[in-house]
Amino acid sequence: MLAGNLSSTLGIIAALVVLVLVARFSIAAAGRSPTRALLIGFTAIIFSGAILLMLPAAHRGEGLDFTDAVFTATSATCVTGLTVQDTGGVFTRLGQTIILVMIQAGGLGIMIFGTLFALLLGSPLSLRESVALRDIMQEQTPSRIGRIVVFICLFTLVLEALGFLGLCGMWHVDPLRGGQLFNSVFHSISAFCNAGFSLQPDNLETYRLSWRVYLVICPLIIMGGLGFPVLENLWKILLRRWITWGKNPGNTVVHPVNLTLHSKLVLTTTLVLLLLGWLLLLILELIRPDGNKEVFWMNSLNALFNSVTARTAGFNTMNISSLSAGSKLVLILLMTVGGSPSSTAGGIKTVTLAVMVLAIYATIKRRQQVLIFHRTIPVMIVRRAATLILLYGMLLWLITLLLTITEHSLSADVLELLFEAASALGTVGLSTGVTEHLTTAGKWVIITAMFVGRLGPLSLLAALTFNVRPLRYEYPREPLVIG
Repeated sequence: MLAGNLSSTLGIIAALVVLVLVARFSIAAAGRSPTRALLIGFTAIIFSGAILLMLPAAHRGEGLDFTDAVFTATSATCVTGLTVQDTGGVFTRLGQTIILVMIQAGGLGIMIFGTLFALLLGSPLSLRESVALRDIMQEQTPSRIGRIVVFICLFTLVLEALGFLGLCGMWHVDPLRGGQLFNSVFHSISAFCNAGFSLQPDNLETYRLSWRVYLVICPLIIMGGLGFPVLENLWKILLRRWITWGKNPGNTVVHPVNLTLHSKLVLTTTLVLLLLGWLLLLILELIRPDGNKEVFWMNSLNALFNSVTARTAGFNTMNISSLSAGSKLVLILLMTVGGSPSSTAGGIKTVTLAVMVLAIYATIKRRQQVLIFHRTIPVMIVRRAATLILLYGMLLWLITLLLTITEHSLSADVLELLFEAASALGTVGLSTGVTEHLTTAGKWVIITAMFVGRLGPLSLLAALTFNVRPLRYEYPREPLVIG
């Protein structure tokens, strides 16, 4: 009965989100900014979820504070994972289901909107799609949009179902925190959507030695952070390989499917960040001045999981506050980068980082063009990446500054507040323990940070792209001294 109600609720919410996004995308395709649709949609889900969480049947004990309800709803919808209430202990099964629905709606919504928005701008999925959608022919876009939405939903459900099967049998049975089935469903969806919510009081610390944490949850986090364009590209390649398996290429007409430039950048940057984060965290914990009581292989597992979860899942298998200052700085960097475009992850995105690194390299080499994999990256994309990084850095500084004002009574230092700000803005969910002690003003600062961090990059991209009229004149040029 519960499973049926849960599936029905998830289906209705997902359908409503898809309908709203598709309807608003048609408006965006007509030349209007899609930012308003994004803001209204997520705001409606957040406050609707907060009201539902405040129902007596949704939580245990005394009434749930409005600020805590909004905080939890924002964290779930923006797939962050920061919590001011114990998800498994405070909320009933109904409340946990509401949180799960918001996680799924937020994850699916941002993937669908991000992918359709990228297509509208001329994404690297294919030249034919880019040219067709650049002309914005409304009579053709509905069918294409429908296929994209169906593929994203099916692909998401398939991966989450596989994660559910892999996690079955892992959990300790607790009537308050759900049995094997509900725990497996909850954590599978939370992992793929990079939400970081857990029904366990210590997140995943109790299960740090379980192989499922590393072979099920970690792959779900990575897949959810790659983004739909990459997943679709990989799926087409695998499908083509399967179709042509065992056939003679000389007698069969085969249209090759290769990795796009976008996929190459995402996969390369993701692999480099995962390995670099793992090595840095491992080394910094091994050489910490106060010593390390963990054995080498346990340190290695912790470093690997932290490198994965910091972009931007929010699960933890150890107490984050026990990490060294150097490790926290590494995690802040990983949280700031986040996942990839059109994914469930936050941050400035891997492609943004890759483009800026390539631009710096081109500048050092005194090249006029930014090159990678025998392709040229347009100057406009480099400018957008630079703008996004600059504004993101300013937001991170501003949020940290506000926390130093609102949380002056706490004993937390600036590094811990910076960690909290980076986690909220990057929609990660890791915390050094500051979250549960936030003042009411501090909670609203974090709520705003999570909301801006989830929707900020897309909104900024819309503002930089739609309704832009290029100047038809140019002023005389004059050089400046830089550096």
